[in-house]
Amino acid sequence: MNESLADKVTQLQRTLDAVANVHAPAAFSSSLSVEDMVITDVLLSCGIDVEIFTIDTGRLHRETLALVDAIRRHYRYDVRIYRPDPRAVTRYVAQHGRDAFYASAELRRACCHIRKVEPLQRALAGKKAWITGVRREHTAARSAVPEREVDIQHSLLKVNPLALWTERDVWDYVRTHSVPYASLYDEGYRSIGCAPCTRPVVPGEDARAGRWWWEQDTAKECGLHVGPDGRLVRNREPA
Repeated sequence: MNESLADKVTQLQRTLDAVANVHAPAAFSSSLSVEDMVITDVLLSCGIDVEIFTIDTGRLHRETLALVDAIRRHYRYDVRIYRPDPRAVTRYVAQHGRDAFYASAELRRACCHIRKVEPLQRALAGKKAWITGVRREHTAARSAVPEREVDIQHSLLKVNPLALWTERDVWDYVRTHSVPYASLYDEGYRSIGCAPCTRPVVPGEDARAGRWWWEQDTAKECGLHVGPDGRLVRNREPA
């Protein structure tokens, strides 16, 4: 691990520890991505008191879900799992079809709201801080993501401690510390969401090009970090 990355890791540890001590109760929303596995490793290896949860949308790759068991074995920790309201899923499927998200951006966002956004709202209820694995390098739309911001929608502090990390930083950390990760990354995936909405990327594409690849809109977001207009939310910096 190079000196620059070592400094970033030290800062990551300090940031997570400060959130746990100053803004409790705090929660980390893990998509089980490779970025989120870095944060998971630091939280659990350092014994930082932050709840880790994930959202099982019902359409995830089996390789992604396998990480829940991998975390249990590797760290002796049970990730809390939130799932969508089955009644809402049933209504959507009955009205539009199981894979209606391919038909329009509106139907795709509606599916994401049911399977991701609403469970997130439940997961963050009562929390004072929300930790994410969002990085600026993901896409141009995320290039100005701050490391700390006040999330107005959820009325809490939102912390993006990997905002300045590069993809290389992430993988250097994972390999140095033998952190578990989804095997799909070895098959060309660089950003992994629901199985029917994710494909591997090709050279020259950005990391999230494989998400909702059939849509022309450049803002490839599911709704967890965006407002009602579907655009990335820019919240205010904390005082």
